[in-house]
Amino acid sequence: MSGGPLPRSLYESLLRPVLFRIDPERAHALALCGLQQRFLRGRVTPRIGPWGPTMVAGLSFPNPLGLAAGFDKDARAIDGLFSCGFGFLEVGTVTPRAQPGNPKPRLFRLPLASALINRMGFNNAGVAEMAARLSKLRSRPGPVGVNLGKNRDTPLEEAVNDYVGGAQRLGEFADYLVVNLSSPNTPGLRSLQEPKALEEILREVRSAAPSTPLFVKISPDLRAGEVEAVIGVAIDAGLTGVVCTNTTSARPGSLSMQDVPGGLSGGPLRSLSTEIIRQAFAYARGRLTIIGVGGIHSGADAWEKIQAGATLLQIYTGFVYRGPGAPIRILAELEASWRAAGAPEFPGCVGRLA
Repeated sequence: MSGGPLPRSLYESLLRPVLFRIDPERAHALALCGLQQRFLRGRVTPRIGPWGPTMVAGLSFPNPLGLAAGFDKDARAIDGLFSCGFGFLEVGTVTPRAQPGNPKPRLFRLPLASALINRMGFNNAGVAEMAARLSKLRSRPGPVGVNLGKNRDTPLEEAVNDYVGGAQRLGEFADYLVVNLSSPNTPGLRSLQEPKALEEILREVRSAAPSTPLFVKISPDLRAGEVEAVIGVAIDAGLTGVVCTNTTSARPGSLSMQDVPGGLSGGPLRSLSTEIIRQAFAYARGRLTIIGVGGIHSGADAWEKIQAGATLLQIYTGFVYRGPGAPIRILAELEASWRAAGAPEFPGCVGRLA
């Protein structure tokens, strides 16, 4: 049995064609609204694979598949998203002050490539509103991470204050924090991945939330030497790990919408992000946990990321294209790939069940 995609679900066959006739951002809002309905609360306990739960920095992840930042920017649908079977969630990106993001249209589908282009620009309601929501969570079937960004109008030389402020306000409510310096949609943000700026930001955020596991999210467009430099700074700053990767500014192959600015995610990002994972794993040598994200649409894609060095995984575009059943289906496909490989030890997993 292979780890390739299972036959198309009812969502993929019937509902997705309807949703894809609607403006992408409007369809996203409708999906998020549906995931906030009360009847979804507590409906599904996250699936634990036969490899057992994953332990990272004292946190127990029921399964290694999570939702990437950007889908639930304001932590509005935690219960509904866990009901889909995710092992963990990452909310945000959140900035200290609420901001509207970039002008619309700012989200585009590329169905033939199973891809999206977005230039959302960190649209969110701000840290105060997120703190209020997270403080009221009754239960967490799995860890909830918070992705931190800077406000668009904050000068780059003052960006550290935005990240520190977010960590101070949300550190007590987040199971882990992620410093996002890699979105292509906030002018100049990626320059903060350069070692000097990166060192200051990570050091100060680490001091602001010393007891909260801390990750940094990096770009797939970094060159090999740049990846090594980022990993070195992350290790020196005492981080828990690195999220590989954000969206890409590149337009590989013969994609449509070649001239549309924004970050590309989905199928065309898969190999780019996997290569960054391989490089990060080689440089870190077990000193950082890697969360692999980018182009995961099937269990085979997920297994590829794990073989490259990822311990945990995240999806976003795959969730859009495969629907609310995507986590359970991808995990089933991942199990098939794992068994086909001889059922080796899973990274970070404890209490193997079979």
